[in-house]
Amino acid sequence: MAVLEEQGQIQIHTENIFPIIKKAVYSGHEVFLRELVSNGVDAISKRRMAAMAGDCMEGPEAQIQIRIDREAKTLTISDNGIGMTAEEVKRYINQVAFSSAEDFLEKYKQESDAIIGHFGLGFYSSFMVAKQVELVSRSAREGSEAVRWSCDGSPNFSLEGAERSEPGTDVILHLMEEELEYIEPSRIRTLITTYCDFLPLEVQLEGETVNRREAPWRQSPRDLTDNDYIELYRYLYPFQGDPLLWVHLNTDYPYNLQGILFFPKSTGRADWEKGEIRLYCNNVFVSDSIKEVVPRYLLPLRGVIDSPDIPLNVSRSALQTDRRVRSIGGFVAKKVGDRLKQLHREDPKRYAEIWESLAPFIKIGAMEDEKFADQVADLVLFGSTAPAQEGGEAELANPDPIPGEAGKAYTTLAGYRSRMDAANDKRILYCTDEAGQAGALALWKGQGAEVLLADTFIDTQFIPWLEYRHNELKFQRVDSELDDSLQEQENELADADGKDSSEKLRDLFKGALADDRITIQVQALKGDNAPAALILLPEQMRRLNDMGALMEQRLPGLPDHHVLLVNRRHPLVEGLLKLSAGAVITGGGSSPSQQLADDLGRHVYEMARLAVGGLEPNQLAGFQQRSCDLMGKLMERGL
Repeated sequence: MAVLEEQGQIQIHTENIFPIIKKAVYSGHEVFLRELVSNGVDAISKRRMAAMAGDCMEGPEAQIQIRIDREAKTLTISDNGIGMTAEEVKRYINQVAFSSAEDFLEKYKQESDAIIGHFGLGFYSSFMVAKQVELVSRSAREGSEAVRWSCDGSPNFSLEGAERSEPGTDVILHLMEEELEYIEPSRIRTLITTYCDFLPLEVQLEGETVNRREAPWRQSPRDLTDNDYIELYRYLYPFQGDPLLWVHLNTDYPYNLQGILFFPKSTGRADWEKGEIRLYCNNVFVSDSIKEVVPRYLLPLRGVIDSPDIPLNVSRSALQTDRRVRSIGGFVAKKVGDRLKQLHREDPKRYAEIWESLAPFIKIGAMEDEKFADQVADLVLFGSTAPAQEGGEAELANPDPIPGEAGKAYTTLAGYRSRMDAANDKRILYCTDEAGQAGALALWKGQGAEVLLADTFIDTQFIPWLEYRHNELKFQRVDSELDDSLQEQENELADADGKDSSEKLRDLFKGALADDRITIQVQALKGDNAPAALILLPEQMRRLNDMGALMEQRLPGLPDHHVLLVNRRHPLVEGLLKLSAGAVITGGGSSPSQQLADDLGRHVYEMARLAVGGLEPNQLAGFQQRSCDLMGKLMERGL
């Protein structure tokens, strides 16, 4: 055999990046293993394709071998792929940024997703951890001889003949002292599991196969059971419980994409910025942040998206946003919407049971994406005060709410309207806080009205969005105003001064509160359980207050301008009116009875504020003191 020995300089093209500048291209050193294993898989795929074309012999069972030599401080990554001749080494290794994958595909005139190496630069990531790199390679083409290439990270290299009995390539890394973590088997095993776990061939460490090999998202959904999906989820996200449902993605036009996305159980810790979906390129892990690919409202989903057609930067660590990426995002959103529609149609009870976990995705998605909003228009559920019925809205003849988690009733907007009479089907009554709005809620329920429960933080934005989308409807919170159906219609008699009881109560409360920002209304409310007084917040005023709180990133409080509705039929209010009527004004001041009436009026108002959470923590101490003083005065009078 001819003796090969050559020295020279690597040709660095000015129009490309020379990735020996170790920290300028890759964000983390550990990805060198991903790149070198990917190159090995690439070489094995090339050999298989060349063998089919009759250019070389087919190799033995494909595998990647990783060996550690602690004494020599070397890490070796070997493949039994197509290998390289001396000329190919000079071309593909020395001439940086010349893509062997592109040349190979051009020769065989076909596209293949099996070619992982898109960049021709991955080999040089080895210099991030190695002070010297040796490459021993033998081409699978008949008559080829082995060759050894060596470089110390500078543009200088050596090329000479070598011994290798079988076709393939060894990449030998002489590790730097500060990178000796990579001769620890546990460290390499972790990297194989992270980056190469689902490669379709064996990746062995010291003769032991480490990776799982099978990627379920590459299989047909017909060949997978529910347990297969759940097992994958448990493996990718241990100790996170089981997924609620999943979406299997598979398309080869206009781009190649496979994947499985999971809806997790709601934990209140969703990542709406980075996301938890993993991006793969031909079964090789690339990134755990794909905010450029899927819409923001789907980022907290979990699972895998695998596509060779998503444009990555040279280090595969970041995505390059373009029209194709946006198209992929639209495809993913549509498939998610289709899966939700399928579940809602086929198993409405299950859909209702997991609604609380689905709601953030659907509501935020509808507000941010018009196409997605059209898809899920009939899938949005609300809690309802109406009793749930088995079957529920799944049966057109029985549009009762659907039972969900813990027996809670859920309904769609269309289902709610179908149960309203014609005079009220344009008015949507809703409650955002069952405890804080309990008084008003009880009034409406007492008259047989159904109320929707919109009690999540998202609903403060979702309700106005719904009203904008359905401009023929009026969304009215239970404590915004009360209509005639909740009030007793009765005539009041005026006294000698021409004032009826409502006017007297209005004057009493105005004097007791001495605050022009509070509007006093007096009504006779129906029902024995109707409260003595209610705080009402006119809808538009309250929404402005909520919006201001949202912009300042604080919880909305009680607006300074609000309505105090006094129930003149309540025994406490009736007694208050009698007490005020018996008061005697002397010397321009207030009698003890009048002062007590004022104190009681203020107490009624503060109780109404307390019911809606309208007393700030620093006001509670004063309220408690005034309550004690008031009870003392009542006891003195024997009341």
